[in-house]
Amino acid sequence: MIRDNSNDIERYDDIINLPHHRSKTRQPMPNIDRAAQFSPFAALTGYDGAIKETARLTDRRIELDEAAKTILDEKLRTMQEQIANKPEITITYFQPDEKKVGGAYVNASGFLKKIDIYERALILVDGLRIELDDIIDIDFCS
Repeated sequence: MIRDNSNDIERYDDIINLPHHRSKTRQPMPNIDRAAQFSPFAALTGYDGAIKETARLTDRRIELDEAAKTILDEKLRTMQEQIANKPEITITYFQPDEKKVGGAYVNASGFLKKIDIYERALILVDGLRIELDDIIDIDFCS
C-alpha cells in the first residue's frame, strides 16, 4: 500500500496558524529547567562496573606435581626446625578471588611465627595467615 503524504499538511490547516498557547495560571518554565529534562541520564547504573569486573582477569589454581610437593614439604620441615629463630621467608601462594572463579598468585615476605599443622596454615609475625594448600613456593631470605 502506497501512502500519499501530500494530504498530511492539509489535515492541520485549521490549527497550523493559531497562536502558541500561554497558560494564564502558570509561569513559563525557565530555559535551564527545560534543558535539564532532556539531559542524558545513566539508565543502566552500575553497568560500567559490571563490564569492568567481567573483563578483570583471574588465574587458575596450579596443581603441583608430586616432585614439587616433595620439595615444598622439605622446605616446610626445614622452616619448622628453624622456627625458634623466626626465619625471614618469601611465600608465593594462590589468593582466591572474592567475586569470581579463580584468583591471583601473590608474594608475601615476612618472619615466620608458626606452622599450624592441624589448621594447615602458615602464620607470619605480622599476622598474615596462609593456607598450606595455597602455597606453591617458599624461599628463605638471606
